[in-house]
Amino acid sequence: MEIEFVVADAPLPEKAVLAIVVFEGEAAGLEGGAYARAVGAARFTGAKGQILDVLAPESSLAARLLLVGAGKADAFDEMAAETAAAAAYGAVKASGLTTLRVKLPAASAALSARAGLGVRLAAYRFDAYRTKEPAEKKPSLVKAQITAETPDVALDAFAPLAALADAVTFSRDLVSEPPNVLYPAEFARRVKELERLGLEVEVLGEPEMMKLGMGSLLGVGQGSVRESQLAVIRWNGAKDKDAQPIAFVGKGVCFDTGGISLKPADGMEHMKTDMGGAAAVAGLMHVLAGRKAKVNAVGILGIVENMPDGNAQRPGDVVTSMSGQTIEIINTDAEGRLVLADAIWYCQERFKPKFMVDLATLTGAIIIALGDDVAGLFSNNDELSENLLAASKTEAEPLWRMPMPAHYDKNIDSVIADMKNTGGRPGGSITAAMFIQRFVNGVPWAHLDIAGAAWKKPSTVPTIPDGATGFGVRLLNRMVAEHYEE
Repeated sequence: MEIEFVVADAPLPEKAVLAIVVFEGEAAGLEGGAYARAVGAARFTGAKGQILDVLAPESSLAARLLLVGAGKADAFDEMAAETAAAAAYGAVKASGLTTLRVKLPAASAALSARAGLGVRLAAYRFDAYRTKEPAEKKPSLVKAQITAETPDVALDAFAPLAALADAVTFSRDLVSEPPNVLYPAEFARRVKELERLGLEVEVLGEPEMMKLGMGSLLGVGQGSVRESQLAVIRWNGAKDKDAQPIAFVGKGVCFDTGGISLKPADGMEHMKTDMGGAAAVAGLMHVLAGRKAKVNAVGILGIVENMPDGNAQRPGDVVTSMSGQTIEIINTDAEGRLVLADAIWYCQERFKPKFMVDLATLTGAIIIALGDDVAGLFSNNDELSENLLAASKTEAEPLWRMPMPAHYDKNIDSVIADMKNTGGRPGGSITAAMFIQRFVNGVPWAHLDIAGAAWKKPSTVPTIPDGATGFGVRLLNRMVAEHYEE
């Protein structure tokens, strides 16, 4: 999708849709009252989320005209501009027309740029495997023009947002790929290609991880014919290239059958999304490099496949993690925390980061607690938590901080090892987080359980088409930009 910024009265191209963004209460007087009859008949008020398809008058050069409600004028911020533009795109994407003009009522550079981001995100479509889709169902729009008071300034403001859109697209693509295409080595290969952006990428295979003692991570993948990988991504954008980095760790289970503790067949196809945390970390590193962020950052991806096999890990096995701590395997479907245990330990041992944030599609319990739209936040540090929560609100990727009662920790004590990998159903998301915390040596740390938020079907968010969301890329990019860059 090509994004342009134009002045409000720029001539419309042929086959263009004109989408006029309207504040609540101002619809009847739009264009001198020219649309009052249509507005009244449709009960269109300009409330946020409303869209009215209006017959374009003969005097208009537009082939089609939309009125898009933006809500109250005093609440029209960057997110409102983004949402309105995305909604406009969604309403006419398969109209047969080729250009969308979004006319904003307030067209500052920042608002116009965010409207451009809204269209870019809404236009995402994963169609690599479609072969027989009718032409009339395919999106026809190829260009969006966003009105701006100063188009050149808006274009400059859009540059880092374009980098963000590219990164979210990269993350969504990873999650969308079928598991026979995106297995651990292929995931690592695609991450390795990000070196074109200036990132440094190192990939550790099973022999290297064995030498490091990563028995926890390797145990998860031992039932698969696909070799497990650990991808290490570095961005050194700070003036001092040796300055202490910030760090992000992602769970990358490319497919999760549950292993010997086999999942039910119903819905198992969605387990290709169990690498959504690693995809988000890869997307974050993509945008940091893409916009040349002034920070040193590390991304660690633990990439495995959890399969049943004669060599698969069994309930009752005991594995030794890189930390030296032993883990009794109670349920082989509680595998993500085993991957994170070694990845987190490796991260803090090698890089000594200021903080670590891990992302994982970790527990079904978090969906029961918070639904499909809100991710759970667990942390040992209030400042880091507040920074994450603030960024989540700004970027509309909601988090909710969950409790970590100290006495719950005993639920993962084992009779025969240092710990067991599940504490049972009660408080399952909490005990999973407390398991991960046992591999954090006092470093400020946060765990984001994104099990519900990584995939939406159906989606009610204009910027997120059905499917992979890229959840986490935006909020982490915002947090880094506002709190940790030079």
